[in-house]
Amino acid sequence: MSKELDHKYISGLVVRLQHGDMDAFTQIYGLTYNKVYNYARHYLRDDYLAQDAVQEVFVLAYKNISKLNDPTLFVAWLNQISFHVCHDISRKNSKDYGAIIDPELLEIIHDDKEDINPSARTEHAEEVSMLYEAIDTLPAHEKQCIILRYYNDMKIDEIVSMLGYSKSSVKRYLISGKEHIENYFRSRQ
Repeated sequence: MSKELDHKYISGLVVRLQHGDMDAFTQIYGLTYNKVYNYARHYLRDDYLAQDAVQEVFVLAYKNISKLNDPTLFVAWLNQISFHVCHDISRKNSKDYGAIIDPELLEIIHDDKEDINPSARTEHAEEVSMLYEAIDTLPAHEKQCIILRYYNDMKIDEIVSMLGYSKSSVKRYLISGKEHIENYFRSRQ
């Protein structure tokens, strides 16, 4: 097993880092950089934004390493930081979220509206805004899968590879995420 996949080795480095060993941080960075960069690049679809995201992810990880109680969960924790950083950067840099939503997800809130008049267009914009609010209420694992699948057009196998979840977990998170979104809309009617 390579060091990159060796969670026990990485957890040992985390313990060393928590005790102030900067060489441990350098090794952790070297072992996890590609995974974080590839995730950010795929999520943000922009090399420069991905580089910014990676920098922010590692700064946050370093600043908050003392808060990680179980060093064996470092990679999962780093994945969560990566998701939140990329999600925040994406929201800050996207003016028209509706342009990147998969039609399958929009079917949850309305029928296909090709010829819409101005008042219907306003209603559509409100529905899209509500969709983002609904997505923001999802648990992190569901939000992560929904965004990667429907915003970034990733296949389920790509999500599995990127996040390290099982295929059945990704499918379950997508289904439960959609159900939560549907319930959110029903509660608003």
